[in-house]
Amino acid sequence: MIRTSSEAFRLAQPFVIARGARTHATVVTVEITRDGITGRGECTPYPRYGESVESVSELIASLPDGISRDALQDALPAGAARNAVDCALWDWESQAQDRPVWALAGLEAPKALETAYTLSLGTSEEMHRAAVAAAERPLLKVKLGGGAEDVERIRAVRDGAPASRLIIDANEGWSIAEYETLAPVFLELGVVMVEQPLPAGQDAALAEANRPLPVCADEAAHDVTGLLALMGKYDMINIKLDKTGGLTHALALKERATAAGFRVMVGCMMGSSLAMAPAALVAQGAEIVDLDAPLLLAEDRDPPMHYTGSTLQPPPAALWGGGAR
Repeated sequence: MIRTSSEAFRLAQPFVIARGARTHATVVTVEITRDGITGRGECTPYPRYGESVESVSELIASLPDGISRDALQDALPAGAARNAVDCALWDWESQAQDRPVWALAGLEAPKALETAYTLSLGTSEEMHRAAVAAAERPLLKVKLGGGAEDVERIRAVRDGAPASRLIIDANEGWSIAEYETLAPVFLELGVVMVEQPLPAGQDAALAEANRPLPVCADEAAHDVTGLLALMGKYDMINIKLDKTGGLTHALALKERATAAGFRVMVGCMMGSSLAMAPAALVAQGAEIVDLDAPLLLAEDRDPPMHYTGSTLQPPPAALWGGGAR
């Protein structure tokens, strides 16, 4: 039996990006029960990709009860719906075989990870205050909105958190001219990478540009089939399970991307610890880890992922993928 439900987790404070603000993380939870064992998975439908709670739930409802992970890869497209079902099937198999998912997948036991911590978009003054509060975190991810104020925002963040490494996320908000103007300035301010400066599908100019500030594909990077189109335009890809359609394809994408010479970042949508657990397996060995969503929540799963500052511990066995429970 496959069951879906929609859940909303309150954020500790409003989270703002260039596309808007949110006060809750709204997710779809999938539970797959077979032989008295229930596996769980979670996804976050993303309107940018034409997804909603309703559309994701309808896709999942179209699946036969006994579907396998292998059959799932062809039954649903890459995206949030396949992610939740894929992760629930991994969790079910882990319990049924009493083996952790990392062992089933042929991976090494997961280790603790250092995650970025995200500062949402705001005025320079607001972002300075947020940076001061997060100044002890080693890596900050800063949301930007485009326009001349982005420089002032980064100056404010740098002033507030002088020792932190900075990565920035433009969320498709720049032109190539803005990238060429801003990149040298941000390099001087200690920024080490920018995510998706140009709109996906309108990023051909990146192939001809000198890219002194490394560029990471986010909205432009989904699954293995799109890798070829990213060659020459991007230096890094951001792997998110809600884009790849689950742990199965995320692991395959990581292997293929690394072989193709891309540097790897592993990120997340705004979700609970249940979504972070499988992502933490993909994030092992990644250059940049951005799995901080639970740090931004006012409420979470029980048990949650455990963070010590910005250090993310391996998933608790009772949360997801730890064998029989």
